[in-house]
Amino acid sequence: MDFDDTPEEAKFRAEARAWLDAHAPAKGGPDDFSTGYSVGSLPERDYLARCQSWQAQLGQAGWAGITWPRAFGGRGANAIQATIFAQEQARYGVSTGPFTVGIGMAGPTIIAHGTDRQKQRYLPPLLRGEELWCQLFSEPGAGSDLAGLSTRAERDGDQFVVNGQKVWTSGAHYSRFGILLARTDFEQPKHRGITYFVLDMTTSGIEVRPLRQMTGASHFSEVFLSDVRIPVGDVLGQVDGGWAVAMTTLANERMAIGAGGGVKFADMAGLARARGRAGDPLMRQALAAAYTREQILTYLGFRVQTALSRGALPGPEASVTKLFYAGHLKRTCDLALALQGVSGVIAQGDAAWQHQFLQAPSIRIAGGSDEVQRNVLGERVLGLPGEPRLDKDVAFRNIPSAGLER
Repeated sequence: MDFDDTPEEAKFRAEARAWLDAHAPAKGGPDDFSTGYSVGSLPERDYLARCQSWQAQLGQAGWAGITWPRAFGGRGANAIQATIFAQEQARYGVSTGPFTVGIGMAGPTIIAHGTDRQKQRYLPPLLRGEELWCQLFSEPGAGSDLAGLSTRAERDGDQFVVNGQKVWTSGAHYSRFGILLARTDFEQPKHRGITYFVLDMTTSGIEVRPLRQMTGASHFSEVFLSDVRIPVGDVLGQVDGGWAVAMTTLANERMAIGAGGGVKFADMAGLARARGRAGDPLMRQALAAAYTREQILTYLGFRVQTALSRGALPGPEASVTKLFYAGHLKRTCDLALALQGVSGVIAQGDAAWQHQFLQAPSIRIAGGSDEVQRNVLGERVLGLPGEPRLDKDVAFRNIPSAGLER
């Protein structure tokens, strides 16, 4: 594992830092929008506008889509440089959060599986910050077992007609496009017969219903699809071959979640001092544990960074990092409220700690639950026997949980 930049990487880091110093607002300054809507310090519309403006700046200056081909507006650089820029950007008061699905998940999937037309149409506007995307994967009956999805897409000439329901769709209410999984063949086993679509969210027949979260925000929505027509040209990859395409998306999603954010040890230490708890032996022990976990996450990041630096794609590292980050965030948010004492049960001021505390459990589900990540690690890293999958080779139509009329 490598902990230090190569000379080339150090040069790139210095270049990125110099540009950010000149163009990005300072963290904690009056123009900081790095938390924004997530903790209620900016109205959602204003936060989205600031993020899109910043993304446009990145695109114009050549700092967006660092690993993407130049032909599509990217920099044509390697993955380690993208990691370095993300590390440096995190030191400033900016955010590209609304582009996580588009640039972090849909974009790499389109690059890997899309046609030339799809790449030319969808990739450049993404990097310019012009279009936001959402992910239409999970359903009321298909979450961790994503292959159990039952949204139906039936071929009708040069279109597919889609009917079904999706849920926990982040940003659906403001997104221009979505990446959609639907079942196109109910006679095949559940991991086959699924097709991956690009969906224009302005298409007739789409209804978005926001879901109020316990944070008070409505970041997620349920989406109802009623006779929604999608051109055949918006199939990504092969018809009935969408599971392999989805794996590309999910790998990128887990890496994005595992990269984390959230609370930092320096903030925790500052809170302990401000509340007069820095000398409490129990609190000091909990703070030491939080520091240790943060360092472990740093080293897990080095493992991914080393793979990228050597030109390799991370494998199970994405699941390791995502799983560990989810547990770390929950325990650290618990500590933050404990440090606040009785006042920790009241949302006051910007309520950043309370928001993080309420948000933390969702990270243990998003991108594949903790149990899914443990299965991945057990089977692919430790070589343990796979979970019994009695429905693996059964036609989806014949699976009792498919929810189909007999």
